Amino acid sequence: MSDGARPALSVVVPVFNEARSLADLHHRLALTLKELGRPYEIIFVDDGSRDGSADALRALRAQDTLVKVIRFNRNYGQHAAVLAGMERAKGEIVVTLDADLQNPPEEIPRLLAALTDGVDVVAGWRVNRRDPWPRRAASWLVNRLTSAIVGVHLRDYGCMLRAYRRPVVDQIVACQGVSQFIPALAASFATSMAEVPVIHMKREHGRSRYGFFRLLRLNFDLLTGFSLLPIQVVSLVGIAVSVLGLGFALFLGLRRLLVGPEVEGVFTLFAILFFFVGLQILALGLIGEYVGRIYQEVRRRPRYMISEVLE
Repeated sequence: MSDGARPALSVVVPVFNEARSLADLHHRLALTLKELGRPYEIIFVDDGSRDGSADALRALRAQDTLVKVIRFNRNYGQHAAVLAGMERAKGEIVVTLDADLQNPPEEIPRLLAALTDGVDVVAGWRVNRRDPWPRRAASWLVNRLTSAIVGVHLRDYGCMLRAYRRPVVDQIVACQGVSQFIPALAASFATSMAEVPVIHMKREHGRSRYGFFRLLRLNFDLLTGFSLLPIQVVSLVGIAVSVLGLGFALFLGLRRLLVGPEVEGVFTLFAILFFFVGLQILALGLIGEYVGRIYQEVRRRPRYMISEVLE
């Protein structure tokens, strides 16, 4: 691609502590993109790495003029890094790819082949995943919840290997909300989506940042960031509990009139009380989550800070 020419394809790669994978990733990615015969650019976004990834990225930039590097001042998360790359991507098609090589860059042509007329987003679906079972279980829950919330059923919302057309990328970048789960945003804006199976390799270096509890936290973020369903469900449960409580009070009143004072069932009452208290705490937590999101929105603070750009 000549200087100043608009690329047809932009590849955005979020990086966090992947220094040992970057050279191999760049070599394989560049070969794959050259074989496509389209003008391209590669955008690495360093999400506050602390393992020498910054130096490795500077070296890649020095040897390949088609490489761009964006560095955050600290760690903001994978989706913030992808968003920063999308904001600076110039291609008509934007492909996102993890830096850990679990999804081989050689799979990119399969995504582009599926990006036919009428399809705005092609998502990878990791077959024969090489992750521990707790992570697969949490991912299964994320996929089911996201499909229900967004209304677009996909097998694998967690796969970063995806291809987006420019109009969808522009909509994602223009979205100023706190929630930054890129696949869910894309599913909301895309007219049509396709899903293709892709290879999933064993991780060679480092470890994943998405453990079981982080994926569960992502579930909570999805529920409160893309839907009012949780707070509506709590309201319905509150109504049901009120009706049951009234009926239980009437039952105890009639029993006292017919049987007289008694002490049996005290522990049962305590159990019911604790259950209701737990529901109240859950409701307060959900309300607090929504209020916290409103607070984050009105502050309008930057979603990330860039310390260095090499292009």
